[in-house]
Amino acid sequence: MLDIVNISALAQLLADPARVAILWTLIDGTSRPAGELAFAANVSAQSASAHLAKLVEGKLLVLEIQGRHRYFRIASAEAAHLVENLASFGQNMQVRTPRRPAIVRAMPGEFLHARTCYDHLAGDMAVQVLQMMLAQSWLVGTVQNYQITPLGQEKLSVLGIDLEHSHKGKRALARGCVDLTQRRPHLAGALGAALLDYYVRQGWILRTPHSRIVSMTPHGQEGFRRLLATG
Repeated sequence: MLDIVNISALAQLLADPARVAILWTLIDGTSRPAGELAFAANVSAQSASAHLAKLVEGKLLVLEIQGRHRYFRIASAEAAHLVENLASFGQNMQVRTPRRPAIVRAMPGEFLHARTCYDHLAGDMAVQVLQMMLAQSWLVGTVQNYQITPLGQEKLSVLGIDLEHSHKGKRALARGCVDLTQRRPHLAGALGAALLDYYVRQGWILRTPHSRIVSMTPHGQEGFRRLLATG
């Protein structure tokens, strides 16, 4: 009965459009002040404060206090995964023709191609990378829980990715996250986060401040081309 109660409480928490707008604004993993979140949700500061308190109480957001300033961010990778999957599921419910949903058609091409989803890469390029890793047997298993094969460990080691350092705590090492725009999974979990760090360190992608969109550099285009051709 406790699980049913928890699901019901979570559903009520996510039923308000303003709270969903706040969560979607923070899905890039950044920390933002209440005033900015109120503007994003198109509500008053007083209403935003009430919504934020409920999201913190529901463990979807955490509050960070820096001096006199209060910032909010997504509480965990699991919370971000929940929001992204619900968004993807919601789009699937609305599909009645082969056309892309309006929310997807309105997105800029850069957003569809490459963006962040909490702390890992999403978009078409991220989907292609996961498909390559599965096709070349770097990973095996199901979308809920991928295992890294000995070949995958060897290939990732060549890239300089330290799996032991990347995988800490109870977080999944590698799992799929259904991509909102591509309708296929991209790689999430500790390995997904480690790969995003690798792309940034190598100068393959550049983050855009206060945005989920990332820019792929010419060096990155060549780097991804070589990575996808690995086999």
